[in-house]
Amino acid sequence: MNRKMVFHICGQMMLLEAVLMLLPLVTALFYGEKCVFSFVASMGIALALGAVMMLANKPKDTVIYSREGFCITALTWVIFSLVGSLPFVISGEIPSFVDAFFETVSGFTTTGASILRDIESMSKGLLMWRSFTHWVGGMGILVMVMAVLPMTTDRSIHIMRAEMPGPIVGKLVPRVRQTAKILYVIYIGLTLLQIALLLAGGMNLFEAMIHTFGTAGTGGFSCNSDSIAGYSPYIQWVITIFMFIFGINFNLYYLALIRRFKSVFTSEELWAYTGIVAVSVAAVAINIRPLYESLGETLRYAAFQVMTIVSTSGFATADFNLWPQLSRSILCLLMFIGACAGSTAGGLKVSRVVMLFKAVKRELKKMLHPRSVSAVRFEGKPLEDSTLSGVCIYFALYMAITLGVFLLISFEPFDFETKFTSVLACFNNVGPGLGAVGPIGNYADYTAFSKIVLSVSMLLGRLEIYPIIFLLSPSVWFRKR
Repeated sequence: MNRKMVFHICGQMMLLEAVLMLLPLVTALFYGEKCVFSFVASMGIALALGAVMMLANKPKDTVIYSREGFCITALTWVIFSLVGSLPFVISGEIPSFVDAFFETVSGFTTTGASILRDIESMSKGLLMWRSFTHWVGGMGILVMVMAVLPMTTDRSIHIMRAEMPGPIVGKLVPRVRQTAKILYVIYIGLTLLQIALLLAGGMNLFEAMIHTFGTAGTGGFSCNSDSIAGYSPYIQWVITIFMFIFGINFNLYYLALIRRFKSVFTSEELWAYTGIVAVSVAAVAINIRPLYESLGETLRYAAFQVMTIVSTSGFATADFNLWPQLSRSILCLLMFIGACAGSTAGGLKVSRVVMLFKAVKRELKKMLHPRSVSAVRFEGKPLEDSTLSGVCIYFALYMAITLGVFLLISFEPFDFETKFTSVLACFNNVGPGLGAVGPIGNYADYTAFSKIVLSVSMLLGRLEIYPIIFLLSPSVWFRKR
């Protein structure tokens, strides 16, 4: 393990986090808020610690291998969350460090689970930082760095593979830095477009930025306790559409830009994602039709809640705790699935779900015809057995961790529905669950131990398990290559 390289890059990440705090600092200065000092102090701490880590760990060997890539990724996300908690604690607006850590992890992992009871009482600078963490974490902290700063070698693909969600991560163009640039250009372009459309709908710039950051990162933090419910149908539809857009694999946007439209429209994952959304919206709309006056209103509420769950965004326009059991069950199932690989969404990912079903179908066929040889195809190409094996192992780990986290928080005095959906909502980076953690609830009443467990589960879900496992594995740190 090249530990000096790991800690050197983590030092660079702390310097970056200090720079990222400039946006909420400017916001606090604009509104003349007291939290200005908390950002200045946090930036000073981040700069000092980052400089020390860099100077104390000057690597002779700058090559990044897979184990360094996993550990750099996991450690960066933990450090970002710890340092990102400081403005909340120093300002006194979230005095408990555990609560501040939970809120910050929820932000960077684009989960949207919150411990805040009165969001409107928060200063605008801290609300901006809270939502900006969604945008930063959505595409990936280290992918951002690769887009801006040249990495040492093209082995930095190991970092991208550790941070980008999905069973298969590759380069759009030969060099990793160019791939990262392309992804961020698309990401920024869609972000600016949504801000413009929200401004056109009557939102002020602060609100438009807050809600766009939450949509782009599929996180869901709002500046209102009722989330999006108080806004116009136009605003709700804009956010619904963009939740769908940000749940699509960003590689498809690049293919569209270079006019490879056939590859876009024949994407198996895109069609599966669209089909899941369409069927879910139709089923929920039929189920909740008696609750609303018009068909248009019913479709708007159904589409918004389905999209906020399947894209793991976490916004809300209705309290779906009050909906019939069928609709709530559908939403619970969508928490597992998530959106597309290569998007900013969480969950298992549609591609993995499709691959799992195809693998099961092949095994059933083999049971009937033992001598038959058939390949599992995805996106028009045969999948290697190693890829299918990786998907199955990931699913097994996914279910084991879900069960393990549930058992760890099972002592909490909540009903089964609340505790189970808390685990699903945090591990899949969804945010709101059912019961006490529903759209009008929060996680404030959980104990400090459970908040830490759920925070770790958010990191496990966002980084797709392996980086955190490797970070905590002594053999990875001390075994020679």
